Amino acid sequence: MGASQGPQRILITGAAGCVGQTIAEQLYRHSDAELLLWLRNPAKLATVPANDPRITLLVGDLRDQEPHASAIASADRIIHTATAWGDPQRAHAVNVVAVKELLGRVDPQRLQQLIYFSTASLLDRQLKLLPEALVHGTEYIQTKAQCLQQLERHGLADRIVAVFPTVVFGGSIQAGDPHPTSYATAGFKEALRWLWLAKWLRTEASYHFIHAEDIARVCVHLATTPHGINPEPGQGSVRRLVLAQNAVTVNQTVSSLCRWRRSWQAGFGIDLSPWLMDALIRLLRIEMTPWDRFSIRYRHFVHDTISPPERFGLVSHAPSLEALFETAGLPQRGR
Repeated sequence: MGASQGPQRILITGAAGCVGQTIAEQLYRHSDAELLLWLRNPAKLATVPANDPRITLLVGDLRDQEPHASAIASADRIIHTATAWGDPQRAHAVNVVAVKELLGRVDPQRLQQLIYFSTASLLDRQLKLLPEALVHGTEYIQTKAQCLQQLERHGLADRIVAVFPTVVFGGSIQAGDPHPTSYATAGFKEALRWLWLAKWLRTEASYHFIHAEDIARVCVHLATTPHGINPEPGQGSVRRLVLAQNAVTVNQTVSSLCRWRRSWQAGFGIDLSPWLMDALIRLLRIEMTPWDRFSIRYRHFVHDTISPPERFGLVSHAPSLEALFETAGLPQRGR
């Protein structure tokens, strides 16, 4: 494996997405890398100038790689954010088959690193693969789990960094932000509609979150520093990094929203215990997937070792719930 002369050529798949655009923007601003941006709709690219000489657009679906074979082989590093969900056949084709094909098209004498995006929902506290992900997971969860197993056995495994974002926030619910809005940030609008009810409920559940800007800061650091063997203890050749801030509980989240909105919250509430939730699901005839039921039982999607920007000597853009609210443009009453 030899480093190329001159600026690095970094290929980003899913470059029009919330995370992909933010990574492209930071690499464009803070490095001299030549960017190969793979995306399906160039009109969605808003954070970098598409006509800049440092940027090459690769337009097309990840399942059709032949038109971009020479570009793939020219990449020194790849940041693979593209994914698919919803349709099982498409999810398998994009999340498993296309990743294998992509690695088969790289130049092993040139490629230094692959940053592969998965999801932290696959992992337990010790960053081991949850068996339930393969058995009960949605088509998205299952295919991500299958791909991780595939990568662990790959001949280029020692050049792979698998990153596992937690709940991803990004963009804004207000007009004017050029960054795509993540599903979690868009969900703030619905959360405000139901805050009057949520503040009377309590549940024992916890999670991590991460902002797209902070994901990008970590990935840019990884992509612009020398890649070495996996330094994480107890892992295999593929380095596993859970991109997250400190865990928060669902109750803390509701309380923080109430404070942000200057909405009174009682010191007591109805405990949404597992048996009560199950009864409500049956009573309201809510359709549940096996993964939904597992998530309700599991409750605490938290990890012992997390990798916020500070772990790499960087500073987080949104280290707290309040910072998330502010960056998302969440309005406060009285202001």
